[in-house]
Amino acid sequence: MAQTPAAGMSEARLERAAEILAAEVRAGKLEAAAVLVARHGKTVLQRAYGHLAGPGSAAVKNDSVFLLASIAKPVTACALMLLVERGLVSLGDPVSHYLPGFAGGERGLVRVRDLLSHTSGLPDMLPENVSLRRAHAPLSAFVGGALRTPLLYKPREGFQYQSMGILLAAEIVERVSGMRLRDFLAKEVFAPLAMTNSALGMKPGWRIEDTVRVWEGADANKPDNLRFGPNSPYWRDMGHPWGGMHSTTADLANLLRAFLDGGMFAGKRWMSPTTVAAMISDQNTAVGKPWGLGWALGRSPVWIYSGELVSPRAFGHSGATGTVAWADPSTGVLCVVLTNRPVSVDDGRTLRMVSNAVNGAVQ
Repeated sequence: MAQTPAAGMSEARLERAAEILAAEVRAGKLEAAAVLVARHGKTVLQRAYGHLAGPGSAAVKNDSVFLLASIAKPVTACALMLLVERGLVSLGDPVSHYLPGFAGGERGLVRVRDLLSHTSGLPDMLPENVSLRRAHAPLSAFVGGALRTPLLYKPREGFQYQSMGILLAAEIVERVSGMRLRDFLAKEVFAPLAMTNSALGMKPGWRIEDTVRVWEGADANKPDNLRFGPNSPYWRDMGHPWGGMHSTTADLANLLRAFLDGGMFAGKRWMSPTTVAAMISDQNTAVGKPWGLGWALGRSPVWIYSGELVSPRAFGHSGATGTVAWADPSTGVLCVVLTNRPVSVDDGRTLRMVSNAVNGAVQ
């Protein structure tokens, strides 16, 4: 790692950020971690620590693949927004315009934009989530449940972080494009952004044992975890749009760079600057719960793992498997931290500490 004057970041303070992860791995509190930090298009820190599946397994490398969990949500939103900017979908349309089965009660009030800003009234998970997973139900069964499940509140009169809204956004992408979401993302997001080690579900030719294992602790060998846990073949390749994406630090950095650069990547236009601006602007001023279109923002109510030093203009997302990716237009900094320890273990404290140390390195 070499610092350049144009990056305007302290090498010593970046080392502090890296050492937080290194120390956790040395202490046996983390099995695997990787970090990438860049500013103004220049990578200033890229490290990897630990092993893919604990001691004795292959070492984690800079290009090791992690299960991202909910960082998949803004990526799914990118797919829908590409259709919006092409005039194929309108955010102001009722969801029922694209999904006629989404009917009854107050469902007719739900607009497409509500699915991306967590104001639809849909729940995070279905009441039958566990039974569906235990049965190895296909994604279509989850879609059917999301179309029928009761709303928790009147649309746009509250805020509830909701994976099922993202699922219905993905279903709109599939019906309008005529492609599976995983194929649409591969063609329209991953390929143009050179995200060569990214996939929704498992990429053809990948093996689970070649990716980073999510730490499951004492529950690892319980029947349900073996059947549908985060390391099971079923869950890894299901392609669920709210949490089933795999990627690397470098690939996610490319996505963040494209947003910092107004939709440009490698000198080519990927997304309209107006689309980018909408996705990272607060859509929830009426309910006082800041959120963009897919992206969480610097003052979003449940996005806490970017630390306390990002500005209100920051955007990003975290994942329950121990991941966070964020960028801050105010400083030009982007940061990706991928670990294999669920944030529930330490309430995301390690991710916050690393993020704070990265922000503290800005000169």
